[in-house]
Order: sequence, then C-alpha cells, then structure tokens
Amino acid sequence: MKPYWFTILMALILGGLGAYVYFVELPAERTKAQEKSRQATLLPFEEGAITSLAVRSPSGELTLTPAKDRGWKITAPIHTEADSRAVEALIRALALGTVLRVVQETATDLAPFGLDEPFVVLTITADSQSETLSLGDSGPITSTLYALRGSDRNVLLTDLAPNDFLNKTLMAFRKKEVMDFEPSEVDRVRLTYPRTEFVLYRVGGARKDRWTIRAPIEADADQTEVNGLLVKLQNLRALGFIDAGPAYRAVTKTFGKPTTEVTLRVGGTDQVVKLFQPDPGSGEAFAVTGPEAPMYRINPMAIKAFTKDLFTLQDKRLLGIDPDNIAMLEVKTEEVDYVLINQTNRWVLQDQPDTKLNRETVNLFVSRVASLPAELQVLDRPGPLTPYGLTSPTAEFTATDKAGNTTRLTLGKRLSGLVYAKGSVLPGIYQARSDILDQIPRKNDLPAEANHPDPAAD
Repeated sequence: MKPYWFTILMALILGGLGAYVYFVELPAERTKAQEKSRQATLLPFEEGAITSLAVRSPSGELTLTPAKDRGWKITAPIHTEADSRAVEALIRALALGTVLRVVQETATDLAPFGLDEPFVVLTITADSQSETLSLGDSGPITSTLYALRGSDRNVLLTDLAPNDFLNKTLMAFRKKEVMDFEPSEVDRVRLTYPRTEFVLYRVGGARKDRWTIRAPIEADADQTEVNGLLVKLQNLRALGFIDAGPAYRAVTKTFGKPTTEVTLRVGGTDQVVKLFQPDPGSGEAFAVTGPEAPMYRINPMAIKAFTKDLFTLQDKRLLGIDPDNIAMLEVKTEEVDYVLINQTNRWVLQDQPDTKLNRETVNLFVSRVASLPAELQVLDRPGPLTPYGLTSPTAEFTATDKAGNTTRLTLGKRLSGLVYAKGSVLPGIYQARSDILDQIPRKNDLPAEANHPDPAAD
C-alpha cells in the first residue's frame, strides 16, 4: 500500500509545481517580456494610432495632423497640405526605432549627448497619450542617435538614423506637387500661349486610348509626346512657396499674361496651372493653380518643357497609315520596284501571288516604313522640291489602306545621317533618319527560301 501513497504524493507535488509555474511564473515572465519589449521601443503606442505630430527645430515649429483623405495636413504655423510620404516616413522611422541601451536614467547633465540643445524635438500624440523625444548627437556607432524620452527623462542610445530627422523644416513637410492627378485619368489637354492654343482629346474606338489634336487643326497627336507632357506635369514640383500676403501681391504685380497655361480635364473637372516668367534673366519662374493655393516657385526649365508647337505635338509619322491598316504598299527605288499586297494578314507580291514570303522580313519592313517619323522640320508648308532631291526621289512608298485611301512618302537627298522627306499627311518638307534607305529589301530577298525557311509562312 505504501508505494501507492508515495506515487500519489509525488503526483500531487508535481501537480502543485506545474500549477505554480503556469499561474505564477509564466505570467510573471510574460509581464517581464512585455515590459522589456515596451522599454526597447521608443513609443508607447502603435504607428496607426498617432493623431498628431509636432516637430520643433531651430528653424521653427510645425504641427501635423491626419487629413480626411488618409493623408496629412499642416495645421501650424499655416494651414496647408502636407507631403504625406515625408510625414509617414518619419513616423515609420519612429515606430520601428528601438532602444539599444539606457545610457542614463533620469538624466540631469544632457550636454555630453547633445540633448541640452537638441536639433529636433518631436511630440507624438495618440488620442489621450503623448510622448516627447528630443534627439541629440550621433552615437558611437553608425546610424545611432542619443535621445531623451520625456516620460521617464532617460537618455537612450537608439538605432534612429540621423538622416531621417535632419532638416525637418516646414519646407520639408509641405506638399510640393503643383498638380494632383493621374495621367491615365486625363481626357482633355488645353495648352494656351500668348499667340496660339492647342486642344487635345483622348479618344477610343478602334484605336483605343489615343490622343488627337482638335485645334488649331484636326490630326493625330504624337502619343509619346502627349503622354510625356502629362508625366512632366505630374512631376512638376515646387522649389519654394509664396503664401498669401504682401510678398504674394508684390510678385503678382510683375505678372503679365501667362507664358504657358495648361488646363487638364480630369474626371469631368478642370485643373488649371498658369506658368509665369516675368523676367527671363532673373532665373525665377512661378506657377499658380488658383486663388486659394500658394504660389509655387518652379524651375524655369519647366516653362520650356511645357511650351510646345504644332510639329512637336502632331503625329510625325510621315506615311500616315498604321502598319496593320495597310492593304497595299508600292516600293520604288533606283534598284527595286515591287508591290506588296496584304491578303488576310498574309503578304504576297502582286506579280507573284503564289510565292511564299518571309513574314518576319516583310512585317519588319512595312512597320519601318509606316512608322518612319520626321525628325526635323525644314519647311512647314509646301515649297520647292528640287533643292531637296524630291523631284527625283531616292525612294518612294505609296500605301493604300483597307478603305481605299492612298498616301505617299517620298525620300530625297541624304545629309549627315538624315534624308529629306515629304509625306502626304504632314504639309511641308522634313528630315528623317536615312538608315531606312539601307533597310529596303530587294525583291529576291522577300521569298521565304531566300534566306531561311519561314515557318509562319506555311
């Protein structure tokens, strides 16, 4: 009987020890771990709970609060939009920052750590909770800072990177984008200059998401040029600000008509920016978006970037037909003379319709001819052709589209890597890249067996 009592007694002892560990030791260890984790972080609350951030530096003090659109706004010393990415980067650095070591508890002598005159003091608020961090000198190792935590007056060595907190002035946190839009959402662009105006529309239909010019002429637009213009507008940033007041009024008095005015239709609403350069020799330029917005100081080169002429905006492809819309292409040079026919997306020679052609060779050639752009404008209107070798062309391409419309591209003299050119859709005379003349295949180079078998021709 005794051995059973001994076993029962040991079981009770072990059970008691287990209960003690579970109900006493483990909670105590968890509490210690939580306290250690809390002490290792700089802030007593989560990043998403922050409702206000005040930044004080030798240059002044500013206050940031969340905006209704999930961004941030500056509420002091002025009311304006904030650069949300700059604010969130600072908050994220604080939230991820950790305490490497407590250097002094309840410190009184702050000078050795640069905390007697900190380069920045941050007050972070989350509803009823608040914490203040003063940042001083760099620590003994790279990317560390001494910090004074206001809640316990402890001097901490942190893993905060100095570059994340230096020069955090009002300018650093102001929203610098002059316009706020997505290029894909713009459906109309109006460019107004003192002597002319251009209006461009985004259109759909068979050629979806393309830009066309509606004024002063109706023509296809240079897609790359228009899309590039929108990207440059989206990236137009302020170098400085002039807020409402005497300085704003004084600068406004120097303005005449805008050098450039851009109006974008975005989601049924117009966004307007007016660019001014009162004195080109001063190196100053300004952008104005409305009476309630600040005046933006901008790079004077932006004036040039947004000043366009018709040649720049217009589709500069000289032939004027998309490659996939060509039904027939006649090719003439001193050495070649043949006609290509597009039979249900299969190219054949007009006089040899049963000869299988190398599809890759023909498609590449047709694409090169159809896509050849004008590089330079020589004459913006019809003029004499003889000086440019266009009366006795080096090459001539005549294209007929699927609707029966015909256009022609004529190439003349070569000059310094360029060739004089005249197309049906662009009035005037231009220069294009002359390497197109070296890319015209001879007639006997077109059949599939001329170079190598063309599997796609079968």
